[in-house]
Amino acid sequence: MANELEGRVALVTGGGRGIGKSIAETLHARGAAVVVADNGTGIDGTGANPEIALGVAKTLGARAVAFTESVASPSTARAAIELATKRFGGLDILVNNAAILRDAFIFKGEAGAWDAVLRNNLSAAYYLLAAATPFMREAGKAGRGDGGWGRIVNIVSSAGIYGNYGQASYASAKGGLMALSRVAALDLARNGITSNAVAPFAATRVTDTIRPANDAQAQYKARALKISAQHVANFVSYLCSPAAQKITGQLFGVRGREVFLFSQPRPVARFVRAEADWTPEALAAAVEREFAGKLTELSTDLESFNTEPVA
Repeated sequence: MANELEGRVALVTGGGRGIGKSIAETLHARGAAVVVADNGTGIDGTGANPEIALGVAKTLGARAVAFTESVASPSTARAAIELATKRFGGLDILVNNAAILRDAFIFKGEAGAWDAVLRNNLSAAYYLLAAATPFMREAGKAGRGDGGWGRIVNIVSSAGIYGNYGQASYASAKGGLMALSRVAALDLARNGITSNAVAPFAATRVTDTIRPANDAQAQYKARALKISAQHVANFVSYLCSPAAQKITGQLFGVRGREVFLFSQPRPVARFVRAEADWTPEALAAAVEREFAGKLTELSTDLESFNTEPVA
């Protein structure tokens, strides 16, 4: 399967470092041409260093090019897609991986920080999808990819599933990205374009920012920092392969050699009162009776994944 992606073209945001870099390198190693989209910003979204993406593209050599502007605007997102299509003749794979952090407890947060994280972590992904998917659809109709083929992979976070202390903006953006993945899967199913989300557990700049408040959190960080991003890249590469043509609308997790399929919110219990409207007293009694033992615990991913990874 070394050349399973030969002839395909991929764009990977945040492709200059961490998980994004591993994904870009793996897709390239399996035959794809790759646009390494990374403006080299800090983890808080400030500053820029174009040499990061340029260096990765140069190391990859043939079939690689850097895009060094932020894609957090409709115009630059379109420019990134145009670079892919003009340089390599098409676009088959879009991996939305880039993210920033500006953590703060919700009672101390600033609107500007919220806006910056949502713009970079969620809106940028939408701008790229809006620019890329019309081309993917038309290319499929014209016969590229055997008449209908495309891959979207959004890198999300367990923080968007569980929530996390002080991460209102980051968790909300990642939760929104999960919903966007699902909508894209529905909208593009008839075109043979798949859309999936992957929550990674690996050594990244995000993991490195964790400030443990207790021994359990310290153990979680230590374990995560032992996990290579390559495991995530391997699974993303699979999702981008012909073998995953029927896999869409799903939420996965990758922790070392462990791969998780997450459930997605659906009703787990129900009660109804057909004979009359609910009163406050009747509702209280029904919730206690019917939902007992079924309510979701107020825990974070640090508690749920506080075991040794298989790495």
